Amino acid sequence: MPARPVALVTGGSRGIGRGVCLELARHRYAVAVNYAGNEDAARETVGLLGADAFAVRADVGNAEQRERMVDAVLARWGRIDVLVNNAGITSVGRKDILEATQDSWDRVLAVNLKGPFFLTRRVAHEMLRRGDLVNPAIVNVGSLSAYSISTNRGDYCVSKAGLSMAARLFALRLAEHHIPVYEVRPGIIRTDMTANVKEVYDRRIADGLVPERRWGAPEDVGRVVAALLRGDAPYATGSVITVDGGMSLPRL
Repeated sequence: MPARPVALVTGGSRGIGRGVCLELARHRYAVAVNYAGNEDAARETVGLLGADAFAVRADVGNAEQRERMVDAVLARWGRIDVLVNNAGITSVGRKDILEATQDSWDRVLAVNLKGPFFLTRRVAHEMLRRGDLVNPAIVNVGSLSAYSISTNRGDYCVSKAGLSMAARLFALRLAEHHIPVYEVRPGIIRTDMTANVKEVYDRRIADGLVPERRWGAPEDVGRVVAALLRGDAPYATGSVITVDGGMSLPRL
């Protein structure tokens, strides 16, 4: 069992997930890096983290694979101090909602909402079984799409709105056990998921869509997540922390 607290980060091999993993390792967490398919990226991330890290493959939208993932972390380290629900996929084909498909809906909701919800339930039970965890906490990595509408990504928007409510539900349920639950809500972050819309957002950011006039970086999100998990925001369970360069500020 490691002397360090243990973090499980879903979708930890690339993008925001990698940024979170790097920050947690910097703050001396042992990190389980979950990935769904890109083993090379996961191994690269583990190599960047150091000795107290390993990669664990699981599709969070699959119940059996979720259970095996948690079992693997517990078999290696005996506990999970913090959970970061970061894994997510975008709408398949980005179709207008009048052309939306049930297959895309089922897949996106399974990965982005159902998976994190039931993973949180399982990990919460494991947390409650132990009395010696280090700052136990759960973070859901959401999206500005929880409130900002994209009619060509309806299933994605619904999944992120649901994930936001899931954080609040678990925050209330676990508050008496002193396990805070937070939502971190990124804006436009430079990742593989946004690579195919880079030129569009380069122009829109330059035109003022983001008041800070820059893309967000995975480390921007990682630093906020790490601060929450270290306990730097006491008495704030259920809070939504927006990391979007001011994009959500109401303007005239």
